[in-house]
Amino acid sequence: MSNNKNKIYFVQKNSIAEEAGIEEGDFLLSINKQKIKDIFDYRYFQASEELLLEIEKPNGEIWEVEVEKDESEDLGIEFEDSLIDGAKSCTNKCIFCFIDQLPKGMRETVYFKDDDSRLSFLTGNYVTLTNIKRDELQRIINYRMSPINVSVHTTNPELRKFMLGNRFAGDVLEKIKMLTDSGIEVNCQIVLCRDINDKQELDRTIGDLAQLYPAVNSVSVVPVGITKYRDNLYNLIPFDKESSINVINQVHRWQNEFLQEKGSRVIYLSDEFYINAEMDIPNYKSYEGFPQIENGVGMLALFINEVTEALKSKDTLKLAQMWKNGKSSCKDTLQDCDTREIKIQSKRHISIATGRLVYKNILKLVSDILKVFEGIDVNVYDIENNFFGEHVNVCGLLTGRDIVEQLKDKQLGQELLISRSMLRAGEHVLLDDYTVEQIEAELHVKIRIVENDGADFVSAIIGEF
Repeated sequence: MSNNKNKIYFVQKNSIAEEAGIEEGDFLLSINKQKIKDIFDYRYFQASEELLLEIEKPNGEIWEVEVEKDESEDLGIEFEDSLIDGAKSCTNKCIFCFIDQLPKGMRETVYFKDDDSRLSFLTGNYVTLTNIKRDELQRIINYRMSPINVSVHTTNPELRKFMLGNRFAGDVLEKIKMLTDSGIEVNCQIVLCRDINDKQELDRTIGDLAQLYPAVNSVSVVPVGITKYRDNLYNLIPFDKESSINVINQVHRWQNEFLQEKGSRVIYLSDEFYINAEMDIPNYKSYEGFPQIENGVGMLALFINEVTEALKSKDTLKLAQMWKNGKSSCKDTLQDCDTREIKIQSKRHISIATGRLVYKNILKLVSDILKVFEGIDVNVYDIENNFFGEHVNVCGLLTGRDIVEQLKDKQLGQELLISRSMLRAGEHVLLDDYTVEQIEAELHVKIRIVENDGADFVSAIIGEF
């Protein structure tokens, strides 16, 4: 009996599946008589060299398809549901849940709370492990789903039950140990709530998790996000300058201790703490390979380093020299530019829209770029997040409406640069469903989307394509 969730929506050209007569719209029922529950069953069973596939055609006809292949070869099919059986929703009622703080009227998908360990492995999502049974934990171990990212918040069982609003949430340390004892690497996250799981409770959590190093590979500490839509929700206090400094000093003491004892800092703070404290971001090497970059931890240090390295590169220095010489293009001297092209404009005027959190850092980076490429007129605008409120100031949560309302009377020049992080994955749509094209039409300016990469930022400033 077919299930829409195991419906095949794409068959790669010249793949094994295409050669076997499998088509879009077919259903994969089983592999070697094993029913396919989800994407991990599929990956595990299809890794064999000899396969017997049970396929149901749209007309109900059942095919048995024999396949011989190399163990590492993929069949070349993708499913209508990437997990096959759908993402598991969260049953917690966390006092700090960001989704509970969203306004009404946004697109339906943003209100879905996932807590699926498979998404942790596939896309880097963080999971609480409260919505997972022991047999599912064993399945993670059997299928070697590593690493897994876990939202810990606290290792105090009673405090964790309270923070997550779940009476079954107290055994997180036991579940992490079950994973690490079986060779699964774990990265942990602590969403820090002021006067709740900080101070002594933070010391306890860090100490407990550090005992599992190196199986617990890293721990990140991020401040709770607080929007203006918290009516009837638990009262949370945002971190200010003084409290941020206290957290930094506390975590730095642990880092210094771990660096001596373990050769690694193990625990890392998000950029928000340093910016709130008006302290410099740690240098690039302090993040030890950026184990928590998917959680945004160290992103600014990485970006600054990428800009610095891009400005020092031989190719960029050649372009800078051509810029000074006033050549209109290096198109005819590709051997000198290493196949890069720059359209130099005699009066280049652009603007940048960014979040208030990184505004000063972006100003500094623009200044560094203009020391190499003189004569560009750049306006950097910090956009206040009226949509979510003053305590939400990261670039990735800006909306099209706020950008348009705050820039409609500004001098924007030939291009307005916005970060890729503002957009829905794979689309030109912001959180409030404003499209890039709408912003262009309302502001009468060309939008240039800048990748989350320092070199691309330099290219966007100077007009390189």
